This record gives sequence, C-alpha cells and structure tokens, in this order.
Amino acid sequence: MLTSFTALRQRVLAVLGAISMYRLVLFALIALAAVAVLLSLAGLVGPSPLELLVSFAVLAAATSAVDAAAQRLLHLPWRIESSLVTALILLFVLQPSISPGGLAGLAIAGALASLSKYLIAWRGRHILNPAAFGAAVVTIAGGLGAGWLGTFSSWWVGTPAMAVPVALLGLAVLWRTEKVRLVLVFLVVAVAVTVLRQAVQAQAAELSFAATDAVLFALTQSPLLYLGAFMLSEPLTLPPRRWQQFCVAALVGVLAGWPLSVAGLFTLGQERALLIGNLLAFAFALRGSVRLVLESRRFVTPTAQELTFRTRSRLRFVPGQYLELDVPHRHPDVRGTRREFSIVSAPADLPTLRIAYKEGDRKHPSSYKRALAAAQPGAVLAVTGTWGDFVLPRGDAPVLMVAAGIGVTPFVSQLRQLQATGRQRDMVLVYVASEAAELAFRDELEQTGARVIVFTRDEPADLPPHWTWAQGVRLDAAGLERVVPDLASRHAFISGPPRLIADLAPALQKARSLTTDAFAGY
Repeated sequence: MLTSFTALRQRVLAVLGAISMYRLVLFALIALAAVAVLLSLAGLVGPSPLELLVSFAVLAAATSAVDAAAQRLLHLPWRIESSLVTALILLFVLQPSISPGGLAGLAIAGALASLSKYLIAWRGRHILNPAAFGAAVVTIAGGLGAGWLGTFSSWWVGTPAMAVPVALLGLAVLWRTEKVRLVLVFLVVAVAVTVLRQAVQAQAAELSFAATDAVLFALTQSPLLYLGAFMLSEPLTLPPRRWQQFCVAALVGVLAGWPLSVAGLFTLGQERALLIGNLLAFAFALRGSVRLVLESRRFVTPTAQELTFRTRSRLRFVPGQYLELDVPHRHPDVRGTRREFSIVSAPADLPTLRIAYKEGDRKHPSSYKRALAAAQPGAVLAVTGTWGDFVLPRGDAPVLMVAAGIGVTPFVSQLRQLQATGRQRDMVLVYVASEAAELAFRDELEQTGARVIVFTRDEPADLPPHWTWAQGVRLDAAGLERVVPDLASRHAFISGPPRLIADLAPALQKARSLTTDAFAGY
C-alpha cells in the first residue's frame, strides 16, 4: 500500500511539476472562481454572479495598481500573477458587493493587502499573509465603527457546494508544493477543536450533539479547507523546517477552530488566526532574504552548469536544504521568475555558495533559464530563504544516497560538510547518469572518500578505488537491492525525477527510513 502511494505521489508530481507553483495557485484560483460563478447561477452560493465579477474586478484593479506602483518605485519587475492571486484569495474571503460602500471596502482591503507585501516585510520575506491582513483590517475597522465599509470577512467559500472543488483544486496545489502533511495537521487540529467547541456549546444549551454531524459541518460548512490549502500553505510566510511548519499549523488550527473574543469587540476568526500563526512562523525564520553576488559559472558536465556566489549577508542552512532563487526578467513565461535549487556547497564553505542546474531543452528554454544563463559575474540576485528537511538523520546509522544526474547536489553538500567537520559515517552513494560524461562533481565526491556505485550506459574511465560501475545492471527495485544488499539497515535518501522515485518505490520501502527530494525540472 505504501509502495503504491509513493509511486502514485511521484507520478502526479511529475505532471504538476510542468508548471511553477505560483502559476498553479493562480490557475487553481481562477478555476475555483469559475466554479463559483456557475454555482451562483444555480443559486448554490450566496453571492450573485454580478457581485462576484464586479468584486473581482475591483479587487484586481486595487491590488494591481498598488503592486505596479510599489514595484516601479522599488525598481522591481511587475508580477501580475502576484496581484491576481491576492485579489482572488480575497474574493473568497470578503463579502462580495456591488454597493458603493462595499466596493470601497473591497478596494481598501485589496490595497492594504498589496501594501503589506512591501511595508510589513523583513528582508524580502512577508511577515503576514497579505490577503489575511487586508481582510482583517477591513473587518476590524467595520466592527469598531467604520460602518460605511460595506464588506467584511464572510468566508462565503465555506459552503457545501464549494467543498469538493476547494478540496480537489487545493489538493493539486498542496501536492505540487508538498504541503499535504502540513494542511492535514492543520485540519486534524482545527476539526477536533471545532467539534469540541460545538459539544461544549450544545451541552451548555442542553441540545443534542452528534460528533459525525459536527465533523461534516467543520469540513463542508466552514472555510477550513480553503484556509489551509490556499492561505496557510503560502511559502513566503512559512518557516523553513517541517516541525516548525507543523507547530504553526497546529496553532492556527486551534485559533481557527475556537475563535476567541477580544474585549467583546471582535473575534479571532480565520484570517486573524492565520496572522497569529504568521508571527510564530516569522519568529522561526528571522533570517529572511539574502542577496547573492554571482562570481563565476562553469560547466560541470556537458549539459550542467555550476554557479558560484558570494553571500552579502549572513546565511544559514543545513546540508541537503534548498534555496529559492529569484531572477527577475521581462515577459516571464508560465514558469515564473523563481526556482528552487539544492545547495551544492557545504555550510563550512560560506560565504561562498554554489548551486547547479541542468540546461535541459536547448531549443525551447524557459524564460527563467534564458535569464539565468544571461546573468554575468557581478549580478545581484535574491534568495528568499532556505528550506527543506532533506537532511541526514542524527547519529551514526548507515545511509544510502540515490542520485539521478544533477540530483547529486544535496549529497555533495552533505558529504563535504562531513569531510569538513571530520565526521566518519557509513555512506553509500548510488549515482545514476545517462552517460559517464554526465557524472558531476567527481573530484569533490572522490575527496570525501564515500563509496559510490555508478549506473551509466558506458563504463566511466579512471574510477577511484572506492567507486564501482554497475556494469549494465538496470536501476529498478531489483537492481538497487542487488548492489546494496544491506538496504534494510540503511536510511535511504533519493534525489531525482519523480518517475525514478516511483520506479524504485518497491525497494525503497524496505529501507530503514525513506526521505525523498523530487524535482521536476524547469
């Protein structure tokens, strides 16, 4: 069962990986808005089609105008998708309207949401979820006497008719961003607290209570699904490590499941619960954005390049983690302006930092790849932070590393750090490449002394003594067990295309533990 799920998960990720997560969120929200309009025509949701269309137009105009002005002032390229995502999220949170006061409130919420990206930020990192901030300010202001604001946080998306579309589209987003477990933690906590609150209220009012009905109510008649899938999972307001993210998810779940009243004036509803969770996440990740200065580039294989940077400010990471590199350029294609790269260098190498990437399709490269290829030494690029849990387990238990092509990068970082700190550990690296010429970082891997098993069609020349060629053995479940007979005693780590992980799933299930670092290219 676990093997089948792992294989399915990786194959779906391979398909979703054809589009950047930012564009995927935008398209998912557009699809959700289209569904809402159709349901509105059928009378299955509260707002009318006209209210939805007019409200979105006002929100999009407000967010786009503020984003365009701020990005022009800061000499940044205008990212229309960011403006539209913010507007669409607010469309499902705020009460749609066509009245002058309602439209004014929507415009103010949209403008505040966009302003928060620049004013409530730390070194390029959002401190608060922009949409939640805009919605919270308008709602609190209305509760404190600004009654002319004809909108508020109604969370009308939390209706039975919207539950299935939200769940399906949200699952696509979470699968692509690998945040399914994060939102499951949030939902479990939030639903449990919601059910407990309903039980307490029913007992106080001497009413009957059914736990099953309470669970269904929490999932289909509340905005918990939407809050988790499209707002809690926003990457720029999440901390870097998984356990930290789970702490944030649990806190937001408690506050969203049992809203607290503040001085009898307003409650800590869903968006305010998220904002409090954002503050905890910010406390976990104060490091924020870091500027990198490009120093040099070189080909490490005929099709893969390594970029060497110098960090302008302090950067902390654990070997095996990745960074997100922003390369602004005109007319970005559907993949956007940001990509994730595993870090090649070790923490001991700082302030020098290295990443590597494969050129891929040379005839039709993405706009991002063209912009990255055009960057010259001296260019300054931004990193929003370092993330990931693809890190070695504590202790001295033996480890198996499986790398496909340029997927070897996190392992180079880990092995170099072990070498730099003088630690000894039983490590086996299974290195898969299309041909011997595509084996990157041979010299560095050789210096670490790690045992390496090479899977290539042709036999590599001059292999070090502790390297072996698999001699044409096919790398599938049976082939992996053949070359690593003590697989069951090892912690397995695999970095490569999702389809390779899916093919190896039957063998990897037998390992002591399994950690994956799938990438889908760009």
